[in-house]
Parts: sequence; C-alpha cells; structure tokens
Amino acid sequence: MKKLFAEFFGTFWLVFGGCGSAIFAAGFPELGIGFVGVALAFGLTVLTMAYAVGHISGGHFNPAVSIGLWAGGKFEAKDLLGYIVAQVVGAVAAASVLYLIVSGKAGFDGVGGFAANGYDALSPDGYSMMSALIAEVVLTAFFLIVILGSTNFRAPKGFAPIAIGLALTLIHLISIPITNTSVNPARSLSQAIFADGAYLSQVWLFWVAPIVGAIIGGIIHKTVFEKE
Repeated sequence: MKKLFAEFFGTFWLVFGGCGSAIFAAGFPELGIGFVGVALAFGLTVLTMAYAVGHISGGHFNPAVSIGLWAGGKFEAKDLLGYIVAQVVGAVAAASVLYLIVSGKAGFDGVGGFAANGYDALSPDGYSMMSALIAEVVLTAFFLIVILGSTNFRAPKGFAPIAIGLALTLIHLISIPITNTSVNPARSLSQAIFADGAYLSQVWLFWVAPIVGAIIGGIIHKTVFEKE
C-alpha cells in the first residue's frame, strides 16, 4: 500500500504542478511563464517526487512508464494493475482540485482546454493525428531509455531523478506545440475529463502512443544496452 500511495501522490503532484502551471501561469498577462516555464514545471514535479518517494515505489507516476519498465524487465507484471489504478486516481484527483480552483475565479465561464492533449483542431498548433502519434511514440520511447539508463546499476548513483526530470522538460519543450505533450496516459485522461471540447474522444491516442513508445524503449534498453 505504501507503494500505491507513493504513486498516487507522485502522479497527483505531476498533474497538479505541470498542468497547473499551464492553466494558471503560462499565459498570465505580462508575467506568464510560457512554454519554457511549463516544460520546466513538469520536469520539476518528477524530479522532486522521484527524490521524495522514488525509494518507496520506484517513482513511475505514469502508466506508460510502468509498462515500459515491465517490457524492459525491471517491473513485475503482477504489480502493473495496482500501479496504473493508483496513477490514474492520483491524476484525476489533481485535475479535480485544479477544476475547483479554476471555477472559483471571478467571471468563470468554463475551463477551456484545461491543459488537455489533442490533435488536429485540438492540437495547439494544428498538427495531425499522425504527427501526434509519431511524436508521442518517439518521445516516450526515449523517455524510457533515459529512465532505464539513468537507473542502471552502472550509472552514477543518486542522479537519476535529475536526468529523468530534465528529459521530461526537454520532451515538453519539443512537443507542447504538437500535442500539448502527453507521454503519460493518466495525465491525458485526467485533463480530458474536465476540458471543454472533444478532448475525451481523442484520449485513446494518448494511451496507445505512449504505451507503444514505452514498450519500444523498454525493449531497446533490454536488448541493446543491457548486454555485456
């Protein structure tokens, strides 16, 4: 249960901090943090929680990461369902809190895109479904390669959260204009539930693509980089 609570709180923090920065601070008049600030916020959520609870649960905070670690031989299949449920519940809980905060603003008339992920008309810069699919698969695959490489017993000890957090920052710097960056099915579902628009109808892609990418990344690391 400690592991599941760690995944719940870690995923909550990722969604609350990352999506919260996009909702509240990205476009704030004159003082907005912009894409760079949002990208950094997502990286910092993972970095801080990896240090805080990573030693308890492994610090996945993402169903695709759990599945990718399983594909890479670093996580047991029997634990997958519990982790994924904890991550989704944590993400939805965070999105619920974000909704409560947003709805308390004077003149509230809807949450808009709510930092949700999308393609075609729902892409921040109008990228197609195929573009979104390719970006999410490739970026999640590399994310898993970084995670597995930085946590390998040969890697310097104690620095993995920094590498993983910076990798997530870089991923967001690349792909916010394409899909608003997912690489995390729980984060995508939680925001789509509350967002105004047809985001929920597109959330399938942000489950399929990150999971496929994570499996690819896990297999690449297992078959290429772990060989003696």
